[in-house]
This record gives sequence, structure tokens and C-alpha cells, in this order.
Amino acid sequence: MGIASHRGSHGSAVGAATRGALLAMLPSLALELAPRRIRVDTVSPGATETPLFDKLGIPRSGRDAMRTKIPFERFGSSQEVAEVVAFLASDAAGYVTGQDVAVAGGYGLRA
Repeated sequence: MGIASHRGSHGSAVGAATRGALLAMLPSLALELAPRRIRVDTVSPGATETPLFDKLGIPRSGRDAMRTKIPFERFGSSQEVAEVVAFLASDAAGYVTGQDVAVAGGYGLRA
């Protein structure tokens, strides 16, 4: 999903609308599939340290500015996102459905 589906950002209207539509579909799909014991959840990663930053040419100063908006004041790792996905796919999450889990270090909690 991506945390951008929860908060807007310049130049991302189409992507945010698409992700927003999927979020709107989440509870209905979870309800429809629950009788078949199929769980439906989504994960919304925040800024995650990946090679994409370099590919997009985001300078260090831009990354530092992004970090100040995250209460944990750091980017997440792909490992942290993967662990949440693995949990949701596991039997340990057998009673979880219809949830969007933000893995974003608290991004969006501040005004």
C-alpha cells in the first residue's frame, strides 16, 4: 500500500487515489471472504531505506528532511516490513482480518 495512501504528498494524486481505493475495498473484501476463513489485510510501509533513494536521486539533505517527519527519526528497513507481512501471513495472525498495518515509525501521528 504505502503510507502515502493515508497522507497526501505533492505529485502523487493518482497513486494515492489508487491505494485509497484499495483501502476502501479492504473491509468489504474481508467481510466477504471471512465465511471462507480467508483473511484480508494490507501493509502500508513508510519511508524504507532501499536503493530507490539513490535511483531517484534524493539528496542526503532531502532524506534528512524526510526523517524529521518520522517520530522514530529514522527510515524503516525492508526487513521490518517483511516481518510484519510474515506475521500477517502466519497462523499467529489467525484472528486478524480487515486491517491495514502502517509500518512507518509513527509517520502521520504528528500534525
